[in-house]
Amino acid sequence: MTAEAPGFAACPACAVAPAAREAAALGGTGDKQVILSLPNIHCAACISGAERALAAMPGVRKARVNLTLKRAILDTDKAAEGAELAAALTRAGYEAHELDADTLSATGTDRHGRDLLMRLGVAGFAMMNVMLLSVAVWSGATDATRDLFHWISAAIALPTVAFSAQPFFGSALGALRAGRLNMDVPISLAILLAVAMSVYETTQSGAHAYFDAALSLTFFLLAGRYLDHRTRSVARSAAGELAALEVSRALKLVDGEERMVPVGEIAAGDTLRVPPGARVPVDGAVMVGASELDRSLLTGESLPVAVGAGDAVHAGEVNLTGVLTLRATAAARDSALNRLADLVAVAETARNRYTSLADRAARIYAPAVHLLALLAFLGWLAASGDVRLSLNIAVAVLIITCPCALGLAVPAVVTAASGRLFRQGLLIKSATALERLAEADTVVFDKTGTLTEGAPRVNSIAHLDRDERSVALALAEGSAHPLARALAEALRGAGVRAAALDDIREVPGAGVEARRGETLVRLGRADWTGAETASSTATYLRLGDAAPRAIRMVDRLRDGAAEAVAEFRAQGMRVILLSGDTEGAVAALAREVGIDDWHASQRPEDKVAVLAALAGEGRRVLMVGDGLNDTAALAAAHVSISPASALEATRVVSDIVLTGASLAVLPDAVRTARKATRRIKENFAIAALYNAVAIPIALAGFATPLMAALAMSGSSICVSLNALRLR
Repeated sequence: MTAEAPGFAACPACAVAPAAREAAALGGTGDKQVILSLPNIHCAACISGAERALAAMPGVRKARVNLTLKRAILDTDKAAEGAELAAALTRAGYEAHELDADTLSATGTDRHGRDLLMRLGVAGFAMMNVMLLSVAVWSGATDATRDLFHWISAAIALPTVAFSAQPFFGSALGALRAGRLNMDVPISLAILLAVAMSVYETTQSGAHAYFDAALSLTFFLLAGRYLDHRTRSVARSAAGELAALEVSRALKLVDGEERMVPVGEIAAGDTLRVPPGARVPVDGAVMVGASELDRSLLTGESLPVAVGAGDAVHAGEVNLTGVLTLRATAAARDSALNRLADLVAVAETARNRYTSLADRAARIYAPAVHLLALLAFLGWLAASGDVRLSLNIAVAVLIITCPCALGLAVPAVVTAASGRLFRQGLLIKSATALERLAEADTVVFDKTGTLTEGAPRVNSIAHLDRDERSVALALAEGSAHPLARALAEALRGAGVRAAALDDIREVPGAGVEARRGETLVRLGRADWTGAETASSTATYLRLGDAAPRAIRMVDRLRDGAAEAVAEFRAQGMRVILLSGDTEGAVAALAREVGIDDWHASQRPEDKVAVLAALAGEGRRVLMVGDGLNDTAALAAAHVSISPASALEATRVVSDIVLTGASLAVLPDAVRTARKATRRIKENFAIAALYNAVAIPIALAGFATPLMAALAMSGSSICVSLNALRLR
């Protein structure tokens, strides 16, 4: 049973803190570190409750829960097993899965963001100091005094440019080595030429040096680069997160004895034992035992599935009730979960080929800038024969046409739009997500956990008398089955007290039974309790020889689901429902929310195939899903959204995370994205207009490099102000 409470905003620093730093914060006094994924925590009460439950467990020295990562970092004794701790925390009411610490430790920190911020700060500090020295020169300092100020400026500017402009220099060098041009080539050339000309003028006791222009250029461009970086996700790749979700150890039977071994050592043919509450480590077949498996994360099936001898099971499924003895049919690297990770990795690679508006503009803009500067130099050299004058004009052309406005055009708009969407409960994780969202013309929804809340709830207990309610509560409390837990929660909420029962035992794959005096009482499947017909989602209560009583369950619609579907259709978008659930459940939900185009029993590869077919028709698909079975489809879609209640792996692969509870904000997000795309195009128009006016002035020799830098800054401010209109 998952704790429910209002949403809580975690500190931004938590979003980039890696597992290693979390462990350091714990003090590192234990012999072993265990990392648990807590997919359903979402508030401060969840944090304190989970930490209290963990602290009370044997072998746990310290525990800390990270809300943003939905993860618990435990400092434990060597004897403590992660799987047992995860099972104990799940029993305490907080769904938990063990994560592989070694896999997650390779994710690193947001080093690139910190690096950009540090270089931006250095450039800004140096720019302000050089500008103070320039004021003295502009105020009339001459001769030795002017030269001294120029040399001091050079002493500040040269190391600053060498340090702060490295992101542009490295990118430009990489592009040139590959035999192509990018936006950083003219940027780097403008900065280097401005510095070189300034050093030359200083050595010649010239009246003007342009160190302030070079530093201003570096500062503004770094600001744009940092804004762009801030729109990108600092999370791990989804394929890596899926690998971390795999069980790291398993119980292997060797000569009849149980041994805990790494999953990587399991081969086809090995015999394994999976206790209740544990996840299946590899694909296999049941040899002995009966139980029910929760396959919702992998297939989207909302109800557990009964399995017995001879039935196939797959890695990642959760064993709910009985002990299972399996024969492995594949090694861990060949499991269904691993194949799903491969699907995600392939889909992510394909989607990353999307070319942004800024990149498309750069392909045309970069060669044109170099050609203009070269023509300016050659033209003035031919007309005047003065190399110094010709080079000054060429540098002015490079600076005035430097793509600072273009560099800010996209990140300024994305930052403004992201802020607006964040206030509505949507977190943008990808730099090109808004552009792709604006292009979407088809919406594909998952069912369980996306259009619905993903957890069964009791429809009504009004038909049960007082005695039946108390017996039902006593039986429900004896099971970890999702329907039993939902029933127990509803009965406790109604103030019911559990009856006194004897010999309570859970029958794997069937239900719970006990004795009340000489009377046998049961709670479970329809056929096991003697019910004639089974409701689509129900559990049945039978007291002795009395007729079984159906207790029907519903998976309630997520808030705003019907409104979102109606609004998408009003916008002219095609709406499709893809679900791994049964045909009856999917058809009923489709009717309820108003979706005509739906498909049931969809496996992960089936969903990817449907999206590929839509792409073949020229459709741009927005995929909305929450389960592991959706990760490949989310990665394959043109753009994707997952709710914050989704598993970590699903949130990581998505472009946008819905942090609120309601789906009603999604259509407005599409409208905002379309407005943002229009603002980006307007910013390109502003930059083009600026260049149309400024370039002739620079070519005519009327603009010094300093004037060019001021004009460039002015165009950047105009672009930023236009972006703020989105707010």
